[in-house]
Amino acid sequence: MSSDPWGRVDETGTVYVRTADGEQVVGSWQAGSPEEALAYFERKYDGIVVEIGLLERRVKTTDLSAKDATTAIGHLRQQVDEHHAVGDLDALRKRLDALVATVDSRREERKVQKAKQTDEAKHAKEALVTEAEELAQSEQWRSAGERLRALVDTWKGLPRLDRKSDDELWHRFSHARSAFSKRRKAHFASLDAQREEARKAKEKLVTEAESLSGSTDWVTTAARYRDLMTEWKAAGRAQREAEDELWNRFRGAQDVFFAARSEVFAERDAEQGENLKLKEELAAEAEKLVPVKDLKAARATFRAINERWEAIGHVPRDARPKVEGRMHTVERALQESEESEWRRTNPEARARAAGLTGQLQGAVDKLRTQIDAARASGNNARADKLAKELEGRQALLDQALKGLEEFGG
Repeated sequence: MSSDPWGRVDETGTVYVRTADGEQVVGSWQAGSPEEALAYFERKYDGIVVEIGLLERRVKTTDLSAKDATTAIGHLRQQVDEHHAVGDLDALRKRLDALVATVDSRREERKVQKAKQTDEAKHAKEALVTEAEELAQSEQWRSAGERLRALVDTWKGLPRLDRKSDDELWHRFSHARSAFSKRRKAHFASLDAQREEARKAKEKLVTEAESLSGSTDWVTTAARYRDLMTEWKAAGRAQREAEDELWNRFRGAQDVFFAARSEVFAERDAEQGENLKLKEELAAEAEKLVPVKDLKAARATFRAINERWEAIGHVPRDARPKVEGRMHTVERALQESEESEWRRTNPEARARAAGLTGQLQGAVDKLRTQIDAARASGNNARADKLAKELEGRQALLDQALKGLEEFGG
């Protein structure tokens, strides 16, 4: 018979292990000496020790789930309880008991952490909903629209709550976005109506301007043209193409009238020579407005200069193109500055650009999600096909973003 502190082999070849509950049969050994039998079952014990050590490290240093850890502990405990190894099995049971306590503690910690994260996510989503509902009443169409889109991205990055709470908050969030979109649509519809009213009003002004272009009542008609110009500016802007076409007709009618008046007054060379000096001074005064720094002040100053210009009368025909060209140069600079400002602040065009960008961004995000899903499922052919489509959509999005930059965002 052979033995060691934790086990022995009797004369029949039966191997025993010593435990706190007494000796337990480990197995039977007939293949060699008793020492070899004990060595064999001691190696099995060492193997269990190694497995327990590995599991302890995994529990402490990785994100092993409590469920998987419990399963592994049960597997090891079964090996210990079956007594197929020679060694301090009671010590192993204590280590496994300690490991169970650690896993239970980790489970509770994770449960508390998850509850905390859920609570934080709920408060975050409630804050998003509150802000969205406030933005729904805003009239800052561009900035509020951009902020609402940013809120959607933030929402997507937050974890889901329980279904009822998440659905209720999303319903409020979605309703706020819809309300804003509805108000914005109504606003721009109103702008369109105003532009149509401006077009009709300017059509009437053009008709009258054209009817006056053949008049020989120089003083009265010139005064009326000035009044028409005032009414023109007060009428507001029509749609872009209509505005340009009407303006050309309006100015054309005035040019016909004033050209005829110039011919009639051609004999007044002396007076016109004096007029030329005055207009050259006004042109020099107007040229000081360029480059345009303060558009509103420049327009007012130019308008005042132009009124003084109109009041002076005509200059000799051969001198008129040059002096008027100087004024037209200033006027074009003002118009270009005004058009640039109008384009920059035009809410309709800006809204269209922002809307297109939002649609394209949504399409790009959707494609990326589909590509990830296809890759994850192993459908690389579909993923490659979607990737090619993504390239085209991304190119369109990049173009739309460049266009949106012209409107300051």
